[in-house]
Amino acid sequence: MYRIKTLNKISSVGLSKLDKSRFQTGDDLTEEDGILVRSAPMQDYEFPDSLRAIARAGAGTNNIPVDRCSENGIVVFNTPGANANAVKELVLAAMLIASRDILGGADWVQEQAHTPKVDLAQAVEKGKSAFAGPELYHKTLGVIGLGAIGVLVANAALDLGMDVYGYDPFLSVETALRLDRHVHVVSNVDELYRVSDYITIHVPYNNSTKDTINAEAIRKMKGQVRIINLARGGLVNDEDMIAALESGRVARYVTDFPDDRIATVSHVIALPHLGASTPESEENCAVMAVRQLEDYLLNGNIRNSVNLPEVTQEWSGIARLCVIHKNVPAMLTQIMTTLSNDGINVENMTNKSRKDYAYTLVDVNTRLTEGVARELRAIPDVIRVRVLNH
Repeated sequence: MYRIKTLNKISSVGLSKLDKSRFQTGDDLTEEDGILVRSAPMQDYEFPDSLRAIARAGAGTNNIPVDRCSENGIVVFNTPGANANAVKELVLAAMLIASRDILGGADWVQEQAHTPKVDLAQAVEKGKSAFAGPELYHKTLGVIGLGAIGVLVANAALDLGMDVYGYDPFLSVETALRLDRHVHVVSNVDELYRVSDYITIHVPYNNSTKDTINAEAIRKMKGQVRIINLARGGLVNDEDMIAALESGRVARYVTDFPDDRIATVSHVIALPHLGASTPESEENCAVMAVRQLEDYLLNGNIRNSVNLPEVTQEWSGIARLCVIHKNVPAMLTQIMTTLSNDGINVENMTNKSRKDYAYTLVDVNTRLTEGVARELRAIPDVIRVRVLNH
C-alpha cells in the first residue's frame, strides 16, 4: 500500500483516480511514499526515508526545495499546461481591464448609486468619459515565453484582431507546431519591446529570469505600454515598475502577485493570485499530478519532472530496477556488471540524464531480491534504487 500525503486540499476528482486497494491518501499520514501539494511551503519540510516523489498540482515549484529533493533521490513533478486555459482567459481579461478602466468605472457607479439625490443615469452620461480607453483590435501584443500558456494567449490574441509578437529562446518543436503561423516569432526580445502596446510574460521564475522586466527593459518599450504578469512576481522588478508608472512610461500594470508596496501604487491592478483559480484548472492539475505520481510509484516512469529526465518504458520483463544516480562516467557499466555477476539477464534498458543527475530503468527476466538492490546502492554516486516486481 502506497501512502500519499496531501499538503493542500487536492481536488477529489484527482484523488478518485487512485486505486484505493493500492493507495492511501490523507493529510495526517506519516512515512509517506508520495506527496501531493499545491502552494504549501516545503523548504523546511523534513523528508522521511520513505518519500520517493512529490507532485505539484500546478506549474511553479518555488515552494519545493528541488535541489534537496534531487540530492535525496526524490522526483519532483509539476503539471505544465493543466492550468493553461484558465491563465489564458485571465490574460485576456487583464488586457481589457488594463485598457478601459472597467474596475474603476464599476466602483464609481456603485458610489453614485449609493449617494443620496444623485440621478444615476444622468451622472453616468456625464462621468463615463473618465473611464474610457483603447480597444485591443489592431494593437500589438508581445508574449514573452511561448510555452503551454503563451501559445494559447498568442493564438487567442490573433482571434481578437491583434498583431502578435512572441519571444522564447527555448521554443520547442512541439510548441512551435501549436503556434499560429501568423505570430511573429522574434529571436531578440528587444524587437518585441519596440513594437508592443501590451506585453504579457509567461516564463518560469529562476535566477536567469528574475527581474526580466526591469528599468532597462522598460526603456526599450513603447511609451504607455500595458504590462501583464500572471506568471511569477519576481519576474518584474517592482521598484522599476513603480518608477515607470509614475513617469507615465507604463500606462497600467496588472499583477497576480501583489504585496504591500505594489498593490497601493496608482495604475496598478492587483489581483489575488487568480491565474489558475478555476474549478476546471484545479481538477486538471490534480488529475495530472495524480497520474504522474501513480505511474512513477507503480511503474518507475517519469513524466514532467523538474529535476530528473523524462524516462518511460513499457514493461518487458518480470521485474524492474529504477536507479537514480549522478550523471558520471561508467555508471551504466557498473550497473550492468553487477547484474551480470548475479546471473541476471537484462530484457530492456533506458538511461537518460539531466544536468547532474541521471535515471536508469532496467527490465529483467527474473524476480529481484533486496540483496541485488543493496549491491547497486553500494556503487558510488548511486542515490536511490527501487525494485518493482510485476
